[in-house]
Amino acid sequence: MNRMTTVSVDDAADQERKAPGRPRDARADAAIIEAVLDLLAAGQSADALSIEAVAARAGVGKATIYRRWPNKEALLIDAVATMKGPLPMPAGESVRDDLVMLVAAMRNKRMEEYGKVTACLLPELLKRPEMYRIYRSVMEPRRDIMRQVLRRGVENGELRADLDIELTLLMLAGPTITQNMLRWNPNVPDEGYAEALVDAVLRGAAA
Repeated sequence: MNRMTTVSVDDAADQERKAPGRPRDARADAAIIEAVLDLLAAGQSADALSIEAVAARAGVGKATIYRRWPNKEALLIDAVATMKGPLPMPAGESVRDDLVMLVAAMRNKRMEEYGKVTACLLPELLKRPEMYRIYRSVMEPRRDIMRQVLRRGVENGELRADLDIELTLLMLAGPTITQNMLRWNPNVPDEGYAEALVDAVLRGAAA
């Protein structure tokens, strides 16, 4: 006798994983990561976030999560990497244009939600050095892209020879993170933000 069954996201993921040569189910991965971001954006602290809550939100079993991530910290880091998106690739023709593109990439259409996620992660980063170290490993490749643009500007004469690269990097990234996370100054408009910030910094950095 045939019996109809309901296949959950978790069951489908397990079936694909058991099939020889099949990669793990990207749908389950995406659902789990999205569940983490949703819970953090809703105000759940990273410290209080549980695998049980993530599993329930994603519609999978805890075993599915643990087969992909060894612990909550690894899951949080992958969620941050997903939130940041792929590494941006500057065109390399104009320092100003490249910097505008990099700053604009930090302010995507989900910046308000992602700002809330960052705020929920901060206590964890401050309390746990290992978590902070791993978080930096996600962020450093992005910072290095902006460093390379600034160094190129110094080398080709677009920027001052004595430019402090690290301080300039901080001046470009710091206000953007603060606006994303806290909307610290609501009088600064979102439209044209990247161009206005880059131009303000370059007025002091230009050769």
